[in-house]
Formats: sequence, C-alpha cells, structure tokens
Amino acid sequence: MIRENKIKKGLKEGKTYIGTFAKITDPCVIELFSMIGFDFFIVDNEHTQMSKESMVNLVRTSDISGIVPVVRVRENSRAQILQALDGGALGVMVPETSTREEVQRVVDNAKYAPLGCRGYTPSSRAAGYGFANAADYAVEANANNMVIVYCETAQALGNLDSMLQVDGIDVMFIGPMDLSQALGVTGQPKHPIVIEAIKEIVAKSKAAGVAVGTIAANAQEVRDLLNMGMQFIALSSDQAMIKYAGLMFMKELGR
Repeated sequence: MIRENKIKKGLKEGKTYIGTFAKITDPCVIELFSMIGFDFFIVDNEHTQMSKESMVNLVRTSDISGIVPVVRVRENSRAQILQALDGGALGVMVPETSTREEVQRVVDNAKYAPLGCRGYTPSSRAAGYGFANAADYAVEANANNMVIVYCETAQALGNLDSMLQVDGIDVMFIGPMDLSQALGVTGQPKHPIVIEAIKEIVAKSKAAGVAVGTIAANAQEVRDLLNMGMQFIALSSDQAMIKYAGLMFMKELGR
C-alpha cells in the first residue's frame, strides 16, 4: 500500500531534488507545491504549532499528486517518529542528532525489524488501515521511508565520522543558522568558518554514501548548493513565499 519513494532511490544514484517547507495547515498549499513542481515538502512540526491531524491531512493531500511528504518532528522521540510514519509520511527529519547513539535511535525507531525496532501495527493509515499485507508492508516501508538526520551543532561536527557509520541514513541535513550559532558566529550562515564546516560535512557524507541536504532562501543559493554537492534542498517555505510575493507587489505599487 505504501507509495514508492523515487527520491530515496534517486539520491543513491546521485540525483538532486528541490522541495520546500510546509508551515501552513491548509491542504491547498500542498496541491500548489505539486503544481509548482517541487519534488518534496517538509511538514514543519518543529517550528510550528500544528496538530497531528493537520500534519496527516497535509500528508494525505500529497497522495493525490505524488509529491513526496517528509515530516520534521519536534524532537528525537519514538512517539513523534512513529506517528509521522504511521500517518503516511515517506520520510522523517529528526533534530537533536549530535552523536552516533542519537542517530541510531532515529534509525531504530524509523525502521521495522530486522533494520530497526519501529512499533508495528497493521491498522495505521500508512498500512492501509489493515488492508495491506502485514508482512509485505513492513518490507515496503523499510525500502521507501527516508531517514534524515541533522549535523548542526559543534558536537555533531566532532562526531560526524561516527554518526555516518550508522546504517540506514538517507540524508545528512545541515541547519546553517544553528551551525553558525554553534561556531560562534550566530546569524552569519555565510561566514567563512560556517562555509568550511559545510564543505567538510558534504565531503565526509558523500564519502560515506550519504546524501547531503540543507535549506536555501532563493534560486541562486540553490545553484550554489548544488555546485557544492548538495542533493536534497529545501527552498524557502510557504510562509516565506507569501512574504516575498507580498513585498514585491507592494514595492511595484510604491507602497
């Protein structure tokens, strides 16, 4: 019953994908994302106050168009990861991953045995409310659900080699703002020390066979990041796009 996740496969082949963040709870936003041509969207459960019902409705909307739904959970929690995947997300993005043990916990909670120990129920939405073959569903879920973890702290930079040794990571995601804070140049994601750290993360991750992702504010940043070797880029967000378009309209009106 689970959808094939072409992004998960494509990342292993070196392909690149561009998506965005969903912070607004109206499902029409996801329809618009798909019509615009984004490859994926990330439901932002970390920095918004949306309910679990809203999260699932955004994921449900993606089934119509085929855009890949990822959920950024609020914390590295078994329950948070489980509810996102049981709701039908094809990937989880998990903050608070600065050690090998924390990354292993994400994989364990996102994968069914023998790859992990995710809590299993055949009655979840992701399993077709019980209509899927129980054994087949577990295999399909392991094959299609993406695991995205973060490197955005000084501790994570120091532990990066051991973090990358954990089997089951699809994307090492960089939070440039948090990284700037960790490196003592808060709010300066373009600072040379941050750029050097990003280059190190990209090089080590690619050598380990793990794709690298991050966020971008505009099209030029996307181009620059692609040239650095990034494969999974979240361009802006629904809220930021509204802000950008609104300011442009008002500027054109001289207001």
